[in-house]
Amino acid sequence: MKRTSFRRGIVPGVAVLALALSACGGSDAGSDEGGSSSDVSGSVAVDGSSTVFPMSDAASELLSEENPDVKVTVGESGTGGGFEKFCAGETDISDASRPIEEDEIALCEENGIEYTELQVATDALTMVVHPDLEVDCLTTEQIVTLWGPDSEGKVTNWNQVDPSFPDQEISLFGPGSDSGTFDYMANDVIGAESETTRTDYEASEDDNVLVQGVAGTEGGTGYFGYTYFEENADSLKALSIDDGNGCVEPSAETAQAGEYTPLARPLFIYVNNAKYNDNEATKAYVDFYIENLAEIAEIGQFIPLSDELYSETQSGLEGISAS
Repeated sequence: MKRTSFRRGIVPGVAVLALALSACGGSDAGSDEGGSSSDVSGSVAVDGSSTVFPMSDAASELLSEENPDVKVTVGESGTGGGFEKFCAGETDISDASRPIEEDEIALCEENGIEYTELQVATDALTMVVHPDLEVDCLTTEQIVTLWGPDSEGKVTNWNQVDPSFPDQEISLFGPGSDSGTFDYMANDVIGAESETTRTDYEASEDDNVLVQGVAGTEGGTGYFGYTYFEENADSLKALSIDDGNGCVEPSAETAQAGEYTPLARPLFIYVNNAKYNDNEATKAYVDFYIENLAEIAEIGQFIPLSDELYSETQSGLEGISAS
């Protein structure tokens, strides 16, 4: 899944964080007594979800600022493709936008790959509308009615989504089909077998264009990441989502708590325990990644972990050394 729309701003973000880490003396991840992290060298192979790619790539770039001898390659063959390589022992770390599945677990066991799952962030899509539109909440069924492929050319007015909604023409704005955000909506929310949404909408890989479209069009609606909505909350209205348990507003808290469904999901990296313990470069990269996780999540434009979730991730990391 391509996540083009979430890659906006990664380079500036990395630069800002690199300066901050430099000013603070950098991370001591991968250092040992009497040495420094700059003593570490070697290669690290990462592959998997392109949703998580911006974070893993940012961690690589930031680590290279203080540890240029650690060479990290980050691929994006998809969560399933990443696990296939990971469980064959071809990579050190696998990026994943879902938990590992039973057949993948069996493959890892068959090949003697022991691993640790570390949650690194929360992903949440936010449905937005023009601030004057008298719609405040959508059910998951109404999202399908609004964005599903069967609605193309047919559902064109808000009162067709629900009779209580205003008699107002719908104007749709969303990411293009190369975007991971598009894939998430098509596969995880709509669940269409065709793996697509309706196509009669204004598409752009630039979230700024989507914001301007929705904010400037009566009846406008679109979707993108929660952190980007936060940056534009003065010109948009975020919709609550009802998955059958009542309307839930999008927020960092509801996404982290698993209440904002089905538009929120945890994101992971899976670490090969043996390679972490035997390869100092892998250890340096993973330690750096987790130590700077909040900043790296913000660069990737995801919701950072709550204190409780971060503690669980830290505990998971500590457990690798004991494995």
